[in-house]
Order: sequence, then C-alpha cells, then structure tokens
Amino acid sequence: MSDQTLQAEAGLGTFERLLSLWVALAIGAGLLLGSLFPGVFASLAALEIASVNLPVAVLIWAMVFPMMVGVDFGALAQVGDKPKGLVITLVVNWLVKPFTMAALGVLFFNYIFAPWISPENAAQYLAGVILLGAAPCTAMVFVWSNLVRGDANYTLVQVSVNDVIMVFAFAPIVALLLGVTDIVVPWETLILSAVLYIALPLLAGILTRRYLMGQGGEAAVDHLKDKLRPTSVAGLLLTVVLLFGFQSQVILSKPLVILLIAVPLVIQSYGIFFVAYFWAKAWKVPFKVAAPCALIGTSNFFELAVAVAISLFGLGSGAALATVVGVLVEVPVMLSLVAFANRTRSWFPSE
Repeated sequence: MSDQTLQAEAGLGTFERLLSLWVALAIGAGLLLGSLFPGVFASLAALEIASVNLPVAVLIWAMVFPMMVGVDFGALAQVGDKPKGLVITLVVNWLVKPFTMAALGVLFFNYIFAPWISPENAAQYLAGVILLGAAPCTAMVFVWSNLVRGDANYTLVQVSVNDVIMVFAFAPIVALLLGVTDIVVPWETLILSAVLYIALPLLAGILTRRYLMGQGGEAAVDHLKDKLRPTSVAGLLLTVVLLFGFQSQVILSKPLVILLIAVPLVIQSYGIFFVAYFWAKAWKVPFKVAAPCALIGTSNFFELAVAVAISLFGLGSGAALATVVGVLVEVPVMLSLVAFANRTRSWFPSE
C-alpha cells in the first residue's frame, strides 16, 4: 500500500502531508525573527504565569480544542474494557522512561562527550534531561493524537491518569535519580497547565459537541473538526516559530552544546516510542489507541521540567538549558514519528 493511500486513510490533507516542510520553514522563521527582533520575543516570553507562557498556551489551546470536540463522554466508561493501551502508557512512562533517560544522560555526558563537556556542565545537563524524562507530556499529546486520528476518548483518559500519577510520582523519581531531597514541585505550573490545556478545552469541546449533536448529529461534529484542522496546524506552526524565536540567541551562540544535549534526547525519544509502539503491535492494540499511547511517553511536559530546573538550579544553569533543548527537539522528532505511525497503521487492527 502506498504512502499516499495510507495518508488518505488517515484523513490527512495535502497541507498536512507536507507538514514536515512547513515545520522546517517555521523553525527557520523563528530563528530569523528571534535574531532580528529579540526585544519583541523577549516581551512575548515574559508573558507568563507560573512558568506557563501565555501566548504558547493560547496556541496550544487552539491545537487541542478540535480533538476535545471529538470526546464523547458517553463512551468514556467503555475505555476500561480495553486496558492494554493504558497499561502500556503507564509502564513505559513511569517504569521505563525516567530510568532510560538517566542512563543515556550518564553515558553521553559523563563518558562519550566527556572530552567536550566539563564535569560541572555534565552534571547540569544530566539533571536537565532527567527532569524531562520524569515529566510525560500533557498538552501536545492531543495534537499528535489528532494528527494520527487517535481515539479522542482514550487519549483523554491516558493523559488524565498520567497527570494524576505525575502529582505523586514526579518529585520522588527526580529526587531518586538526582540524589537530592529538596525538590520544590511548582504546583502552580501543574495546576495551571491542567486547567489551560485540559479542563478549559475539554469544557469548550463538550459544550460545542452538545450543541452540534442537537443541530446535525455526528456529521455536524465531523464537519466542524474538518474545518478546524487548518487552525490546529496553524497553531502548531506558530508555536514552533515562538519556541525557536524565544531561544534563537542560545541556539545560534551555542550550536555545539545544543547538538550534544540533543543527541541523548533524540535517542531516548525514538527508543521510547518504538518500545511502546511494538509492544502495542504485539498485543494487537487497535491503531487509534496504539499510536497515541506510544506518542504520550515520547513527548515531554516541558513547562514543568523547565520550571523545576530554574527553581532548583537557576535560570542560566545548564539544567535549564537542557530542558529548553528538549523543547526544541520535540516538534521535529514527534512529527517524524507521527509520519511513521500514519505509514504503518496497517500493522494494527482497525478496531
């Protein structure tokens, strides 16, 4: 079966099939604009509450809302009938991912890259990647799930359960791996992110869906979701422009350091995805559940990681820089995995 056929089955339009090109252009635009207008991006970066950047939050909200419209509360109770996807998500996120990230960090920063990184910086970069590894994604998962036409109901449950566990498990895991005990969890960041990225879009989606079901049923819901797809993709591209614009000075001034930090993060991302993806394949999990459950562990809750890195080690620390690099590599990596998942959906049962 050709790539075009598979993409058509996934419901991808021409613009979405070229999404990699648009993201590459958005990255270039972000770096260029950030260099030309640093004051503007500094002002936008300063618009935050509890380490959550408000312009980025608005754009993510625009990306998440179309999938929330597809959430059917009546079907949520049936999620428990198919527990395999949830089991994979939780095992990979909490029993595998933090520890493989720590192991890769030690391998690369303390050994392979030792000739180019001082021991002090190596310790800082290691701390940063550990913080990323212990914080599975919340908001962007809905974007990636939407791009693979994942089950909106199941994705919502997976993310929600993950967030509940994160409240209790994040600090102990980070304390164990970093060997520190004075971790202050930024509850404001956790709560605000949950409200902005899950609660408000979900409420808006429920109300919109209820109205549309009364007007034209499921067909009306699908029609609106199709109309909103360009808005969702535009939100993703503008987010990329902002993120790379915010960090353009750092990227252009320290390209080698950025590259060195990115190596273990990229390896971790692909490794975690394929562990979850092939586990789901072996368990014969339907694609609409299998793809999102693999993508959840691959993506990171970067707002939380950045906030903790700054509070523990300082704004200009190597740990904070490492968490920022995690933000920068995430979109291109996740986009490549979305494309891979869409090409291989025939490996999985449709239901």
